[in-house]
Amino acid sequence: MEFDDIVEYYSKPIVRKEIAEYSKSRWVALHTSSGLFLRYWGKAGPPLRIFNERDVNRLLERFKWLKPRTFYASVNVYFRIMRREDVESPNNIKYATPIWDIDGSLECWDSIVDVARIIVERLEREGVSKSVYLKWSGRGIHVQVHERSFSRDVLSKYNPLDIAYSVVEYIIKESSHEILEVVKGVKSKGRQLKVENQMDLKRVFTTPLSLHKSLDYAVVCFKPDEIDDFALEWANPDTLKHNSSWREYVEGEADSLALKAMEEIGGYFKRVGEIRTVLEPIKPRVVKSPRRRAKVGRFQVMSLLQAARYYILTGDLEKAKSFGLNRAIFYAWAKYHGRYRIHERRLTGVRRGVKTVTEEGRKLVYIGDEGAFVSERGWFKIGDKEQLPEDYDREVVDKINSVVPYELAWEKAIEYLKRFPKSVLLDQRKFYEVYKRVRDTFFEDITEE
Repeated sequence: MEFDDIVEYYSKPIVRKEIAEYSKSRWVALHTSSGLFLRYWGKAGPPLRIFNERDVNRLLERFKWLKPRTFYASVNVYFRIMRREDVESPNNIKYATPIWDIDGSLECWDSIVDVARIIVERLEREGVSKSVYLKWSGRGIHVQVHERSFSRDVLSKYNPLDIAYSVVEYIIKESSHEILEVVKGVKSKGRQLKVENQMDLKRVFTTPLSLHKSLDYAVVCFKPDEIDDFALEWANPDTLKHNSSWREYVEGEADSLALKAMEEIGGYFKRVGEIRTVLEPIKPRVVKSPRRRAKVGRFQVMSLLQAARYYILTGDLEKAKSFGLNRAIFYAWAKYHGRYRIHERRLTGVRRGVKTVTEEGRKLVYIGDEGAFVSERGWFKIGDKEQLPEDYDREVVDKINSVVPYELAWEKAIEYLKRFPKSVLLDQRKFYEVYKRVRDTFFEDITEE
């Protein structure tokens, strides 16, 4: 679709209404035709948000030079969403939507439906049915439980994200045998069918009736009793078949499941990074021509993974770019001058998080046990030279874009690092081993969606 067609599609009243009502009080994101993923109103601006239908047009107009295509909204519904700090605070989460992410390729869409049916039937056995709805995402299905199906009593006992994360994890584990039977039987030349628990503090998924980021399909909703009738034609943007009953829920219907899941799993904030199930068959490695790696070397892989590491731990994208480039430069210098220097700024024992300290009159930021100097402006530096986000864009983003879309590489980096416990990301030596596993193969395994 050309951008004029995209604008015309989003001018439909039903489309604006569905996006606006679903996105209200959620953190919104935009994926653009130029490949950028936008989450804020500028570098220092507040989070993107939609309060009404007019805001849909406002976002399209504000970023029209980047050609917005796809609307996303957070799994979390917030009490308030005006400042960046609002989306950083767990105490500001009012509700969280449990979402099972079933991902694959168009050629195995019927198997995707089969997996969705397994999850829906498991939910029904747990007493949850009227609050369940499904979204065709473009290459998969999101099975969702309405966030208000948990009573105020249960929500007063646990953080909503703890509940949502644990419910998703619990159902996947309880259904794993049946799901894997379907997944293993799929032989696809495209994307491998898989089911994931992607629930986290800043996770976003496509909104109802958004367009897919690359395919000319819309995100249509349907209810469990429509699974057997679903067809890809429903998602045709010109002839939408969409069920607006995703709004329906029964308060308290999911309480029993929530309590059981919390007891079994323990919640997101208690065990974040340690439990995150992905059900997929082991794929044979495809060896490709080394020509794909000609323009992207270990330096870019290190920069990318270090930036993703910092982003996962802090959520600050601009500082993540600075940190990623800084660490890549430092490790390249350390390798040249002797490997023993790599760990010279390392604490004994692993810090639990990210902390700024002053040592010998100089300011450092410790990522777990790994320290890096920062300037007065807060950017990471080596000597007196700051590593700025625009430097990262020039040295890393541009070079990766010459091989694969950077946005795709970024998503794969985040996905890869989230396989490891948070304790690994906070340990310099362990993280370096994580990097070493893929430093020569990372871009070989990426295929564009």
